[in-house]
Amino acid sequence: MQKNVAIIKVGSEILNYKNCYEVLINNSKIELDDAALKNVYESFYFLKEFIKDKLIYGINTGFGPMAQYKISNEDQIQLQYNLIRSHCSGSGNPIAVLNVKALMLARLSSLMRGYSGVHPDAVILLKELINRDICPVIYEHGGLGASGDLVQLAHLALTLIGEGEVHYKGEIIETDKAFKIEGLKPLEVHIREGLALMNGTSAMCGVGLVNLIHARNLVKLTVAASSMIVEMVESYDDHFSNELNSVKHHPGQNHIAKAMQAFLADSQLIKKREKHLYDNPIKENILKDKVQEYYSIRCVPQIVGPIEDTINYAEQVIINEINSVNDNPIIDYKNKNVFHGGNFHGDYASLEMDKLKIAITKLSMLCERQLNFLLNDKLNGKLPPFVNLGVLGLNLGIQGIQFTATSTTAENQTLCFPMYVHSIPSNNDNQDIVSMGTNAALIAQKVIFNTYEVIAIEFLAIIQAIDYLKVQGKISKNALNYYTELRGLVPVFEKDSVRYKEQARIVEYLRKSI
Repeated sequence: MQKNVAIIKVGSEILNYKNCYEVLINNSKIELDDAALKNVYESFYFLKEFIKDKLIYGINTGFGPMAQYKISNEDQIQLQYNLIRSHCSGSGNPIAVLNVKALMLARLSSLMRGYSGVHPDAVILLKELINRDICPVIYEHGGLGASGDLVQLAHLALTLIGEGEVHYKGEIIETDKAFKIEGLKPLEVHIREGLALMNGTSAMCGVGLVNLIHARNLVKLTVAASSMIVEMVESYDDHFSNELNSVKHHPGQNHIAKAMQAFLADSQLIKKREKHLYDNPIKENILKDKVQEYYSIRCVPQIVGPIEDTINYAEQVIINEINSVNDNPIIDYKNKNVFHGGNFHGDYASLEMDKLKIAITKLSMLCERQLNFLLNDKLNGKLPPFVNLGVLGLNLGIQGIQFTATSTTAENQTLCFPMYVHSIPSNNDNQDIVSMGTNAALIAQKVIFNTYEVIAIEFLAIIQAIDYLKVQGKISKNALNYYTELRGLVPVFEKDSVRYKEQARIVEYLRKSI
């Protein structure tokens, strides 16, 4: 049965995280708000009259350091086409289609604020492309993040004028071919559609949106994996209790603690400290069971809490940016003026993406340490070395697979160098300090997808441990659901065999659980 798909209106109302999620993940269609579309019309017609006897950057002047050159009336339209075509210089791998769709949504949201002076045909066509899943082929390298994401957004503008290539029905084809199939007409440049489409932060914000969706998913998965380990070691429950965590006034920490409580609500393996250590006298001088677990188990709320808070603030910044007017100049028809400045500068998004990749790297480090705990029999005291269910010495269990998790975590640590402070002047020093926001967002995404690989290996160790301990009847219902789903992908194993395809199946399953 096909579920009802919501219609998301873009324009007057703020485009929030839930709206974006619906469009990107549930393929909800979008409509343009009538009142906002009227503002787009007003902005365009105001600009058309306003420029007749005035000098406006990027309309009747050149661009960047060539703004000192006045452009004749008859060359102004060609100027916009020249801008688009000359900046389609991206290189490297094509950005994933979901990122491009998010980029398009972000650009549409900004243009629909009604301060860009674009012809309404631009936003109408952009809406159609989003709804029909026609996404430009856009490359990862090229954007400085000020003056906006010029190179990436030039490839978007190229598609709108009917040129270049697009992703369409699982293939890359020529744009004009896709337009003919769908009965679409290319955008005709009227005044400043080239500059307005290109001069903004929508590439970094589009990738940032996708990053937020996956980052939230990784937090959910980390809570699950951590809770399952808590069960297997038959931990005491006070380290994730309300009483302990509520005295530390951080919302993220308390949210993670509550998430663990909910996950473990019906577990038969969690112990009460009062029952085992308080209510009865302890006669042994050396206790067999641990009084406190290792930090990677006991401190999950304190470690994952700051990551949760970082994601929440990054969401606030990215959503603010998507709903902002982030090109230059600003066409303010209500005040009958045009304002020049630097709203295209991506420092807000760049800084948050750097913070996000640092936070997710810490998440991968936690997963790697928890994995090591499971594989080291001297640490856990409950499992065979490397959760080896075969013959010790002859078989190796997860020994070889651990190397991948360790290596990938190390790569994340190296990728944490912040792009935010890595400005290189360009454009004849006109762009003398830039944000590198799209680089920051794309590297953050690499860290995020690396972390899926690490936690996939951790889950593989967890389900092997559950089979060794034979606790399927005692673990929580939530843990059993994960165990059952993952065992459907990777059957229990004792003998050594090639595992990389099974690892990939787990990674794919986890990435699709957004």
